[in-house]
Formats: sequence, C-alpha cells, structure tokens
Amino acid sequence: MTNPIGRGTRPPLSDPAILLATWFGIGYLPGAPGTWASLAALPIAWLVAGWAGWPGLAIAAALATAVGIWCSGVYAARSGVEDPGAVVIDEVAGQWVVLLAVPPDPLFYVIGFAVFRFFDIVKPWPVSWADRSVGGGLGIMLDDILAGAYGLAVMLAVMYGLGSAS
Repeated sequence: MTNPIGRGTRPPLSDPAILLATWFGIGYLPGAPGTWASLAALPIAWLVAGWAGWPGLAIAAALATAVGIWCSGVYAARSGVEDPGAVVIDEVAGQWVVLLAVPPDPLFYVIGFAVFRFFDIVKPWPVSWADRSVGGGLGIMLDDILAGAYGLAVMLAVMYGLGSAS
C-alpha cells in the first residue's frame, strides 16, 4: 500500500508507477496533458504498427491498459485525487485503440487523433457513465478505452467509406 502524499500533490517521477501513469512526465506538462499524451502516442503507434501491424498495436494497447489500471490507481492513491489530470496513460491506450483501424499514414493519424480527442472530451454514453461511476485505476482507464472504441468505430467507417477497409 502506498502512502498518500497529500491531496493534489504531484508524486515524484522517480516512482516507476508514477512515471508510467504520467507517460514519462507528459502528464505534468502545462495546458492540456491529455492532448499532449495523445500526440505523444502517435509516433509510438506508428513504429509499433510499422513493425508488427495492427495486431502488435492491439497488444500494445492491451498492455498499456493493463499497466495503466495498476499505475493510475497508484497515482490516485498517492495524490489523493480520484481521477488526476496528470495521469495520461489512459489517453495513450485509448489513442492506440482508435489507430487500430488505420494504416500508418499521416492523414489518417491526424484524423484518428482528432476523433479520439472529440470522444474523450465529449464523453457520450457509456463513456460518461464509466467516467462518473467506475472508480480506481479501472475507472481512470475505462472511459478512455470506451472513447477509443467509439473512435475505432468511426475510423473503421471512414476506412470502409474510402474503400480501404480489408
């Protein structure tokens, strides 16, 4: 069990769980940390998809989700904040889910980024339900995975509409 360091206090990046939860400190950037993390997820997705295709990216998204449940729960417990804005591994995992539908192409990655940010911000049901009703590390991760699933559906429709879906 980790000891809380005080409500709203940022835990140090020297803790591996905190380092992962903030996606290597990106969650501590000013402004819109979720947007920064989604942007940071793009080149990694590009590399993984180029190396191992969509199955590799699906494995990466699943691993980020599993690790994210653990490390975001640690961050929340340490900071005393239920859904800390600095925890951005959830945006990384959700962004990767959206990109499962597209080839490594800059235009599709930009569209996938915008689509994910839209659903992550607007939070249609059940994304909003998960955001409000599920606690702990699972709750922190679940709303972004669901937003990613919405984005994936949109990107599949886009790819199908363009005749690019397999």
